[in-house]
Amino acid sequence: MITAIFRLTNVQWRTPLTRISEIIAVAAIIFAAIGIIIDMGRPDRLWHLFVYSRLQSPIIWDVIVITTYLVLSVLFLYFPLLPDLPMLIKSKEANPKDFTGKLYRFLGSFWRGKDDQRKYSETAIRIISVMIIPVALSIHTVTSWLFATTYRPGWDSTNFGAYFVSGAFLVGAGGVVIAMYVFRRAYHLEEYITDKHFDNMGKVLVMLALLYLYFNLNEYLVPAFKMKKAEEHHLKSLFTGEYAMLFWSVIVLGMIVPVIVLMFKKGRRPLPMFIMGILVVVGAWYKRFLIVTPTLLSPFLPMYDVPESYTNYHPTLAEWAITFSTLSGALLVITFFVRYFPIIPIHETIEEKEAILNPKS
Repeated sequence: MITAIFRLTNVQWRTPLTRISEIIAVAAIIFAAIGIIIDMGRPDRLWHLFVYSRLQSPIIWDVIVITTYLVLSVLFLYFPLLPDLPMLIKSKEANPKDFTGKLYRFLGSFWRGKDDQRKYSETAIRIISVMIIPVALSIHTVTSWLFATTYRPGWDSTNFGAYFVSGAFLVGAGGVVIAMYVFRRAYHLEEYITDKHFDNMGKVLVMLALLYLYFNLNEYLVPAFKMKKAEEHHLKSLFTGEYAMLFWSVIVLGMIVPVIVLMFKKGRRPLPMFIMGILVVVGAWYKRFLIVTPTLLSPFLPMYDVPESYTNYHPTLAEWAITFSTLSGALLVITFFVRYFPIIPIHETIEEKEAILNPKS
């Protein structure tokens, strides 16, 4: 979504960041889908979603938008990669049996760089850029509707669609910042991913953190004024109860501190940006934990004569294993891609430098 907006608005400094963003998007959406399949409890019945699906169910909306978003994200990564593939094919000509050479030829042997091919490719990229924004908005809105269509305290809100979208924007930008720093250090890309890129992304991060902070305020302020009994229990558990430490840490460290640090130019240098990106991503993960757990521990009816464990929750070893394995899987997809494909778009970078050197042309 970030890359699409940058492309459509013709942001000139976007080039070194586009492929990083696109790789993260593909890796994340693959394991978002796998995570849902794991959480179904009966993955062998996955085919039921397609055979017995009913559009009245919000879960089917999720299946549709995730599948659509995955297809668009893969195409959005593939089309800008096409002009780079002939260079990769040429680099493997000495060893035609090499696996990577076969992979490059399979993906791009038809590309000749002709004018009509460039025209069709650029048109396709523009179309996908336009399409991917509403689909990306839909994927986070539909996810929020799965919560908001219930009457549970903390979820029964019309604010959830915009709230989830703004959170996705923020954590997406934070993830891109982390990847920028890691790739820059690991591959010595200081000439391509410059301090200017971090400075600009820092400004973007400030805007998104303030936007998400606004929706967080909106999420809690309205039910606090109404103060229904079930909402009271939920809010007290967050503000002053057992989840207060985690809640205030997420708000302060995940949103307020990044805004304060990144308001200053020194805070938008690579290392501080990297640290703020980590705070944003970790804070966003724990924010999701706070969306789910305290709500499910706020019952509509009082609970009597139940074990103490029924009123508390601690993630099990299996749940931690699923969480870290999906994260590891996403990182593995990113690692494989970076191992075999250029992280900086070669052709786009050359065109950008030629435009700078010959502005009249």
